[in-house]
Amino acid sequence: MSPTGFRVLAINPGSTSTKLALFEDERPLWTETLRHGDEQLKAFRDRPILDQLGVRLEGVLRALEAHGVRLEELSAVVGRGGLLKPLPSGTYRVNDAMLRDLKAAKRGEHASNLGAVLAHEIAKRAGCPAFVVDPVSVDEWPPIARLSGLKGLDREPLSHALNTKAVAKRFAKERDKRYEELRLIVAHLGSGFSISAHEGGRMVDVTNSREEGAFSTERAGSLPVMKLAELCFSGRYTLKDVERMVFREGGLYSYLGTRELREVLRRIERGDEYAKLVLDAMIYQIAKEVGAMATVLKGRVDAVLITGGLAHSPEVVEGVKARIRWIAPVYVYPGEDELRALAEGALRALRGEEPARDYA
Repeated sequence: MSPTGFRVLAINPGSTSTKLALFEDERPLWTETLRHGDEQLKAFRDRPILDQLGVRLEGVLRALEAHGVRLEELSAVVGRGGLLKPLPSGTYRVNDAMLRDLKAAKRGEHASNLGAVLAHEIAKRAGCPAFVVDPVSVDEWPPIARLSGLKGLDREPLSHALNTKAVAKRFAKERDKRYEELRLIVAHLGSGFSISAHEGGRMVDVTNSREEGAFSTERAGSLPVMKLAELCFSGRYTLKDVERMVFREGGLYSYLGTRELREVLRRIERGDEYAKLVLDAMIYQIAKEVGAMATVLKGRVDAVLITGGLAHSPEVVEGVKARIRWIAPVYVYPGEDELRALAEGALRALRGEEPARDYA
């Protein structure tokens, strides 16, 4: 701990970037985004994501040196949690079991799998703890939420838990309430959507952003199951092809050939009626999922919170509000601010406000 407070380095690896921020308590001292271009990453295209560790670590250490950060100043290093086993919400110490699971990547390859490993490598050099906060595999569901309709194909919670939980707790704090006493719906609208119901301090249901819910800028969301089965058995596609289609090339991209909402809005301004139909359909599906989560909470909802990158768009926000404002008051928290959410989780553990958990 520095003389002025806890210093926490937060690391959020993405597919083509590594975002960093140094916090002194809740105050960001600096932020930086390290870009990893095609030239740098092309050697890793068909290899496990953790093979990128050396390149990413070197970039982080160079950035710390450029900002004049001495490693011994750090109170903790916190990384975004990856595709770990299902676990309760919280701040977790990075340990050998977590590193082993991330290396095995049994739940899939994702850039966020690098978060814990980068945090561990830097914390080891700094002599401080390494944490992850609310990984995408946070699971607080009751048994009733798991059944899908076909035995052996249970629903699984994979979501933008980090930003979702942080925004819910931030909203509660702003209103001098405890998160545990509020009944909330949180709609995280990014490249994928996670629309969730919160009750008793738990995320009791959420759309799995990889395979269900509203379609987004690049994800297909829920699909007609028999038509999907016919496509899979048509002989024209491999499993990897289908995964790419529904996870990277669905949604707006599938219909309009672009993932950029600004481009879609430009087309609409030029009178493109089809682009307007597709955007309206996405907004319609978002609102429908919010309505579904209202039934999870039996209609007793204190607030609906809209967050994520698309929450910067008045067209999206106002379109969703028009369909859901009857459910509860709607509040908007634009952006994802995941570095801040990571730092807040680490600070809660460092201050003893919330016990750090052990990953088993």
